Amino acid sequence: MNNKYEKICHSITETKELAKKFAKLIEQKGCFVSLYGEIGAGKTAFVKLVAEALGVTEKVTSPSFVILNEYHTAKIPVYHFDLYRLENEGVKTILDELREYSEGHQATFVEWAEFSQNEIPFDHVKINVKYNEDEARKYSFEATGCDNITVIEGLYQ
Repeated sequence: MNNKYEKICHSITETKELAKKFAKLIEQKGCFVSLYGEIGAGKTAFVKLVAEALGVTEKVTSPSFVILNEYHTAKIPVYHFDLYRLENEGVKTILDELREYSEGHQATFVEWAEFSQNEIPFDHVKINVKYNEDEARKYSFEATGCDNITVIEGLYQ
């Protein structure tokens, strides 16, 4: 069993292909995804591409100022959180929502998950996005939970 996967994407086309593959792997059961990376690394861009691959027809935007964007036009509901602007007290107010959005058949993405006060559900996929040389992006995936390990193994195929 492999619970880690890394991919360097040198172009938006390669990133789209990775997002499509990931979307295909999560569309049947859903997934809770925690995203990490510097400002501008490409977390929101990756979420947008996965959402489009799942069939979201609305414009996918960063939830930086609203904390949560919801999309219900895809094969499964897509929820997109951004914890960056929340202080510790602010995060405490949405912990129940984070737990709620981790259950069921949906795709939930949480940007800046490091601000979650370790309240990310056990079963999730962690994606770390880093700048690499020549504007490339390195995507590191790590899974916990059997269903999510299956997702990671699917990325190898």
